[in-house]
Amino acid sequence: MSYTKGRYAFGFCDKTGFRYPLSDLVPEFKNGVKTGFLVGRDVADPDQPQNFLGRLKIFDPQSLQNPRPDTSEAESRRLFGFDPVGNDAQFMTAEVGTVSISITAFDGSANTLTADMGSFALTGQDVTITSTATVVPLDVGTFGLTGQDVDLDIFETLTVTVQSTGYGNKYFIDGSETPTLTLYEGSTYRFDQSDNSNDGHPLRFSTTSDGTHNSGSEYTTGVTTNGVPGNAGAYTQIVVADGAPTLYYYCTNHSGMGGQANTP
Repeated sequence: MSYTKGRYAFGFCDKTGFRYPLSDLVPEFKNGVKTGFLVGRDVADPDQPQNFLGRLKIFDPQSLQNPRPDTSEAESRRLFGFDPVGNDAQFMTAEVGTVSISITAFDGSANTLTADMGSFALTGQDVTITSTATVVPLDVGTFGLTGQDVDLDIFETLTVTVQSTGYGNKYFIDGSETPTLTLYEGSTYRFDQSDNSNDGHPLRFSTTSDGTHNSGSEYTTGVTTNGVPGNAGAYTQIVVADGAPTLYYYCTNHSGMGGQANTP
């Protein structure tokens, strides 16, 4: 038996009952099997992939067994740059929060600070430097600490002696005659007056040059004293307050013995 294949032949959609050109009717599938229905192309539902779950073997793990293969903390924080950012010999390490540095020695060379963490240059961070070493003057720019807030937490002992000069008695700090000091905010400085040359020469601070001898008053914020100058254990100590003004150290008993102390 033969059938017509004319271009004008039509049929009816088994789903909607609408008439379609016979060539526009397609088999309906469900779960990969023909249902026996012919439906219009515009209403045919594709056989959805979820109908075939479990039929195909798929192995597609999404998690890494060892996502951090670096064995050390420094290596795990290392970021490499590529030209033009840098080259494969350059890297940077990241640190979250405040960086704390403990100074053990300062060799004075540019951009180099010998510390517990080695030589370094830091940019764009908040930095706290803790030191018990003698680091005066302390220039944070020399350390390569640029573009950030630097908080110096220093405890430093300065040896005070009194020596007679051609123009009267003068304080000598660590052997230097009335040097201009740099006292950093938040740091502690102990002026050791145990040497017997300090007898009768108590060291104090003022916001006026030569203190009370020049109509000024004694500055006492953060200042403590201990013992009698010229005797063992005697000192004047100052914890420099935030926003402290420029200070002047002077002798309470004699004028012209002291000098200036800047408080950056």
